[in-house]
Amino acid sequence: MSDNNDNINNTTNNDNSNKNNDNYEEVCYICRRPESKAGKMIHIPNNICICSDCMQKTFDSMNNMNLNGTFPNMPNMPYMDMFGFGMPNMPNGDGVPNSQKIKKKKPAEKKKKADNIQTGVFDIKHLPAPHIIKSKLDEYVVGQEFAKKVMSVAVYNHYKRVLSDDIEEDDGIEIEKSNMLMVGPTGCGKTYLVKTLAKILQVPLAITDATSLTEAGYIGDDVESVLSKLLAAADNDVEKAEHGIIFIDEIDKIAKKRNTNSRDVSGESVQQGMLKLLEGSDVEVPVGATSKNAMVPLTTVNTRNILFICGGAFPELEKVIKNRLTKQSSIGFEAELKDKYDKDENILSKVTTEDLREFGMIPEFLGRLPIVFALQAMTEDMLVQILTQPKNAILKQYKKLLALDEVDLKFDDEAVHCIAKKALEKNTGARALRAIIEEFMLDIMYEIPKDDMIGRVTITEDYINHKGSPLIEMRESGEAKILTQRELPEA
Repeated sequence: MSDNNDNINNTTNNDNSNKNNDNYEEVCYICRRPESKAGKMIHIPNNICICSDCMQKTFDSMNNMNLNGTFPNMPNMPYMDMFGFGMPNMPNGDGVPNSQKIKKKKPAEKKKKADNIQTGVFDIKHLPAPHIIKSKLDEYVVGQEFAKKVMSVAVYNHYKRVLSDDIEEDDGIEIEKSNMLMVGPTGCGKTYLVKTLAKILQVPLAITDATSLTEAGYIGDDVESVLSKLLAAADNDVEKAEHGIIFIDEIDKIAKKRNTNSRDVSGESVQQGMLKLLEGSDVEVPVGATSKNAMVPLTTVNTRNILFICGGAFPELEKVIKNRLTKQSSIGFEAELKDKYDKDENILSKVTTEDLREFGMIPEFLGRLPIVFALQAMTEDMLVQILTQPKNAILKQYKKLLALDEVDLKFDDEAVHCIAKKALEKNTGARALRAIIEEFMLDIMYEIPKDDMIGRVTITEDYINHKGSPLIEMRESGEAKILTQRELPEA
């Protein structure tokens, strides 16, 4: 009876594996090319697939063998390996994991009406308007009103362009891409804005770092690795990946190196290599890996409809902007002084393309990023709002943590402002908030679970400044019903 059950289970597992494999393209066992590149595959025993080119080469190598004598050419004949020569322990199947397989493309169907155009993510009829996108961003991101407005309009126009490409119209008008370049100090919310935007639109998002990119042939990641990450985020679905978003952080690290005699393999060369990606072209992309090699299958991804968003802190760009603004300063009572902009925290908002060229970005690269905007530096009021207002605010996270222990956590207004002041002194933006809160919450999170009678903890300004202790309120002894999360009063 158990043998029958095992047979049934094995049959079911085989059926499930076959169904999963039906969703992916077959890969040639020898040259590792997918079905879309090599054509229809030839199946031989052990579930091995071989393309017609490799099969023909195998027959040619067999014809060249000296069948009457020994096999002097055997070591130089890789195409004989699939028949078992030199490979006694040949694996069952093509030996390619699903992470390196490419999903089959769905049969294309031409649509003539805009209402029927589907991309698998959203359709043009239900594309959210810019004000709706911005209202969604407002729920998670505090401040940065201008940046949210610019991104909402740019994304809306980009996906209108993508979704209207399939409409059969011969008016000769072609809408160009709306790639963006964000400039802002560290901790102002550049990455968080892009993450929230991708979550709202439900499109594949790949976040990569420009610091690891180098020119092809050098140690590091090639520019094609950016598309590999997007393909992996889209579950190796090329069609889905071609409608995704790529965010390249630390873009200022690939600026041209100044006063150097060595080859600039991680600066201007990377900018030159990224031009074809930003413009829109067919790029050979390794599947399931970040570099091309003989054992990794390749697929073609068209970057024409991929939205590229670049961001960077651009340190010392303020000096370039100040030099441009005060270049014509003169002497006199009404003359502009050299130190006029020294205390301007939002001087990055005055950035122009000329400033970025002076910083080290090449003109061809900037020409493919037509939308350039700056994010505001963090102020004390903005940090206070970040602590309390967003859906995923830091203080709300700690309140939920203690609510799981049936303890109410409250923060005085003075304590919240004190946290914001301390974070402002660190000069690392909103990232400093978490580090400060972790420091003074350590003892509370350690001591509170010891006593079940504690009902409420109030964080005061003195406790933040290490001059006192938090206020602890005990439960009433005759109270039969303990506090629950829903009954906690609002802070």
